[in-house]
Amino acid sequence: MAENNREVLLKVENLCQYFGPTKAVDDVSFDIYKGEVFGLVGESGCGKTTTGRSIIKIYDITAGSIYFKGQRICAGIQGYKNEITLCKQEIKKLKAERPADAEEKIAMCNKRIADLKAEIDKAKHDHKNCDKDYADRLIKELEAKYQPLIAAANGDEKAKLQKQYAEEVRIAKKTKLVTQIQMIFQDPIASLNPRMTVREIISEGLVINGITDQAYIDEKVYEILELVGLVREHAGRYPHEFSGGQRQRIGVARAVIMNPEMLIADEPISALDVSIQAQVINLLNELRDRLNLTILFIAHDLSVVKYFSDRIGVMYFGHMVELAESDELFENPLHPYTKSLLSAIPLPDPQSEKNRTRIVYNSLLEHDYSVDKPTLREIKPGHFVRCNDAEEKRYKEALGL
Repeated sequence: MAENNREVLLKVENLCQYFGPTKAVDDVSFDIYKGEVFGLVGESGCGKTTTGRSIIKIYDITAGSIYFKGQRICAGIQGYKNEITLCKQEIKKLKAERPADAEEKIAMCNKRIADLKAEIDKAKHDHKNCDKDYADRLIKELEAKYQPLIAAANGDEKAKLQKQYAEEVRIAKKTKLVTQIQMIFQDPIASLNPRMTVREIISEGLVINGITDQAYIDEKVYEILELVGLVREHAGRYPHEFSGGQRQRIGVARAVIMNPEMLIADEPISALDVSIQAQVINLLNELRDRLNLTILFIAHDLSVVKYFSDRIGVMYFGHMVELAESDELFENPLHPYTKSLLSAIPLPDPQSEKNRTRIVYNSLLEHDYSVDKPTLREIKPGHFVRCNDAEEKRYKEALGL
């Protein structure tokens, strides 16, 4: 789905990430458009970071699909297996009860099982081979670009083009689609290897991708250091020699040097002083404009998210409960959990802060999902809320729809 013909860069469909009986993320779906900042908010433990880590393939997802640039990069198979189990149970029931149309229904179940098994095979292939398929596509594009040029050239020019072509093919073979999504981690201390210099930390991705020209690597590291507000003299130092804000800038540099199309910023400012937080946010804003980045911004601080994000998704207990444009979410919060979060934002005026009323959210008291189950529904264009039929009607009435 594209809104106003904007290109969908990342598409998350029915993402489930389970750790044993714990459903860390349960049936979450959203799109991120190219060039936007998508804010993901919610209390600790609601599944924000797990969603980000699942997108970048730190975890193998349990069920659902994740598409990047139109290609499936993550695929879970548990949902297909569960449906196969239900189909087998239905067949067993039909064989026992023997209704008049038993044979027809059994045949339909068997066909569904065959289709689901084919989906499982396809999901396994996409999950395992997405990078190889992407590399093959890059090599074909390079072949289409260089072969006519090489055929038309002569002498030294031809040899130069052939050498250039061979080098780009070598790099393309090692290129991974997922490396176009980079992550900035929450803890700037734990995410940097204390035994590596800043130069080694920032350039590691280039080395892994097959770049061997040391002069090029050094120049690139210096360029990125200056881009994030550090100086080239910092390249020879170790992480313990820097402040928290500087370490976070190193983490940003490590991500940006790979020339990604998308950044996942996992609470990049929560471990920093307030004055440093503003600097890091401004840095991300500058990089977004300069490098045309798309950012998934995970955070607790709703006031920061409002300032920085184009659209906001609110998560609670592994579910996406509300999703809307930033201004719309703050002006017309519908889900009671969103209202509770907004009521927790401290106000800079002492008198207003003194009179501020906190809204307490209790899901057991707020909702009755015993019969009418909730789904994520579009209440008004671009504004989605997780609700059932009765709640949907109530939310639309509140908006005068």
